[in-house]
Amino acid sequence: MEKEAILNSYKIFLKSCNFNLQILIQSKKENLSKHFLILEQEKSRRETKENIIYENYINYIKRLNSENKSSSKNFFIIIHQDDEYQEKRSPNKTEKIIFENLNEKYFKIKENLARCGNFVCELEKKEIIDILYSFFNCRKNFKK
Repeated sequence: MEKEAILNSYKIFLKSCNFNLQILIQSKKENLSKHFLILEQEKSRRETKENIIYENYINYIKRLNSENKSSSKNFFIIIHQDDEYQEKRSPNKTEKIIFENLNEKYFKIKENLARCGNFVCELEKKEIIDILYSFFNCRKNFKK
């Protein structure tokens, strides 16, 4: 039921976005060595009944790590500005309207994705540049 509620919230989010957007997914392979060391320490503090559960989980993590099947994913939403604001107007007024419009879209996205259980944050300019650079650089290297 929880999964269905999340999916329905996501559907509502997509239907409410009556503007152009792009979803960028950044996937990174993760090394889980530190994670299973922490689990080993935690296992030593627990009762022997719980050790079996920890041992099974640690073996599962080690297998994922050795097969390079563990990865983390970050999702970025790029909001596109509508062309209607590109008309010939005074530059200051146009900039203000565009900023207000983008801000409205940002809060709409943030509110709807929070309902789906997601954490949403605004990125700084340098973070955006780094993400886009890594995305396009990865694509460039992939084509070679």
